[in-house]
Amino acid sequence: MIFRYIIKSVLFLYCSTFSFYSLKAINNERDKPNIIFIMADDLGYGDLGCYGQQKIKTPNIDKLASQGIRFTKAYAGGAVCTPSRSVLMTGLHNGHTPARDNIPHYSTYLQEKDVTVAEILKKAGYRCGGVGKWSLGDAGTAGAATNQGFDMWFGYLNQDHAHYYYTEYLDDSYRAENNYRYELPKNTQSKQYYSHNLITDRALQFIKDAHREPFFLYAAFTLPHFSAKSEDKDRLTVPSTEPYTDMKWDEHSKKYASMVNILDQGVGRIVSLVDELGIKENTLIVFTSDNGGHDAVWEEFDTNGPFRGYKGDLTEGGIHVPFIARWTGRIPEGKVSEEVIAFQDMVPTFAELAGVDPPEVTDGISVVKALTGKKQKNKHKYLYWDYGHCRDRYDQAVLLDHWKGIRLGKGEEIQLYDLNKDIGESKDVSASYPEIVLKIEKIMQEAYVPDENYPIGVKYQGGPIWKK
Repeated sequence: MIFRYIIKSVLFLYCSTFSFYSLKAINNERDKPNIIFIMADDLGYGDLGCYGQQKIKTPNIDKLASQGIRFTKAYAGGAVCTPSRSVLMTGLHNGHTPARDNIPHYSTYLQEKDVTVAEILKKAGYRCGGVGKWSLGDAGTAGAATNQGFDMWFGYLNQDHAHYYYTEYLDDSYRAENNYRYELPKNTQSKQYYSHNLITDRALQFIKDAHREPFFLYAAFTLPHFSAKSEDKDRLTVPSTEPYTDMKWDEHSKKYASMVNILDQGVGRIVSLVDELGIKENTLIVFTSDNGGHDAVWEEFDTNGPFRGYKGDLTEGGIHVPFIARWTGRIPEGKVSEEVIAFQDMVPTFAELAGVDPPEVTDGISVVKALTGKKQKNKHKYLYWDYGHCRDRYDQAVLLDHWKGIRLGKGEEIQLYDLNKDIGESKDVSASYPEIVLKIEKIMQEAYVPDENYPIGVKYQGGPIWKK
């Protein structure tokens, strides 16, 4: 009798323990947050109402900020789209990441050996979907999104193709029978299908299909990037200028404002669906831009707010971006954070949220604490950018605490700015702090690892002069 009691007790403990760990495993799986990373293209820091915009209305993005956290010291991976996206995907800064500039125009940027955030999340059990502008590998190459961890991609794989809003096809990983193309015949003439709307529709469909398991959606929207010259003379393409048609602005400005409005509506549709599906408590939504605003935007819009420079510059106007995060119940509402975060941080951050190890080599840090409104204890040693490997110039920039060092041209003197006192970078104080300049110069030397595809001082003349 005693023996039977002991056996039953052992079995009970065993089953209880098994049930406990099984339940724990299930709960851990459910605790992995869905991650939606929405990125605009060439949207300036000052283009949003929550960052000071007075003329263009962005109610959905502003609401998202009010429901979560708004960062005032967030940085893109680069001053133009391809390197910025490469930094975001690989967690390696501009001196290390595989794709460091928009030129030369390779068909493949990422290789099989490169590890993306999608590959990391996929190993953690995430379903990974991407829409919009990829820029890191054309169809049929190792760098294509579906060869870099994504289960699906819809939109543009090629960066130049992404400049056409009324394109005759979009890349679609679901259409193997049609050479992975979503055909839109004669769309350039009929202008029936505005690509952003199709891309948003596919983003919504992915969320609906994937929301019962952990998922990662990378919504790399193309708005408000200027369109191709061949598509529109003033390089701004919209279905209409609503809701700004009656404003006493020039047509160019009405179009730009309308593009921002359409972007805002797309963000609103995604957030509304998350709320309707009842998954907002377990979904982190991030909204940002790939780099600063364009210098052709009407100056009255003040596209980059208090910052000097534009897209393509390493002054704050080219790399300082809006960054908003909402995770209902985990992120305090209406919070404004001055913690410094950067695109390379997303790889270790999302890895931590998914409960897996980040790559051994990364230039980012986990900013989970900052995202959830807490003080970030581990800090960046520095942030680094460069630009112009194959252009008329080669620029470098380093952020070292509150010191910003910029070298405009190889061999030129380093300019130094105290961002705590001079966010507009108007006063070069390098002469007063030579020791800081020396530290920054040393970082510039160490941070750049030479790459034969991005030689310095060799102007790109066009054509495939370097190959991976």
